[in-house]
Amino acid sequence: MTPAIVIGASSGGMEAIRQVLSGLPDKFEVPVLIVLHIGSNNINHYLSLLGSNIGFRVKEAGEKEAIESSTVYFAPPNYHLQVEANFTFSLSIDAKVNYSRPSIDVLFETAAWTYKEKLIGVLLTGSNSDGASGLKAIKEYGGTTIVENPASAYTNTMPLAAIDASTPDYVLDLKDIAQKITELCAGN
Repeated sequence: MTPAIVIGASSGGMEAIRQVLSGLPDKFEVPVLIVLHIGSNNINHYLSLLGSNIGFRVKEAGEKEAIESSTVYFAPPNYHLQVEANFTFSLSIDAKVNYSRPSIDVLFETAAWTYKEKLIGVLLTGSNSDGASGLKAIKEYGGTTIVENPASAYTNTMPLAAIDASTPDYVLDLKDIAQKITELCAGN
């Protein structure tokens, strides 16, 4: 099983995600699955800009789509993104979790069950506690967890909630997260 990376972000997340992804190597093959709190807003323009600035295919995840390497997947607006046991996506319009749909916790928890120790979870800037219990689940299933340093995050509520819920493996400034992901993936 190849590893995967899950990233969650909210307030200030568009720029934080761009910085992390642009810091990864050009030939980075590990799939990246992302929940960005966007509510029902369309982010096609953002995905297009992002895709033109990094060396990955960037797209919204689709129902029953197989997860492929060298691809960055975003949860579609107003849908929970879940990882199934056969490494495909499922989308859901179930109730909001932590006032959010898509919810970071939903993605993180389902990915943790599927990828176990091959998962790297990254929680970035945000203004609620979404992602904290999901990051805890990643750690419980043997994955590696990274939280953006609350002192330098655009909004520190989400990183602080994650640190309070469990002890992340790494608490790093935004500028150092891509390098740590690269190092961790080189070891797999």
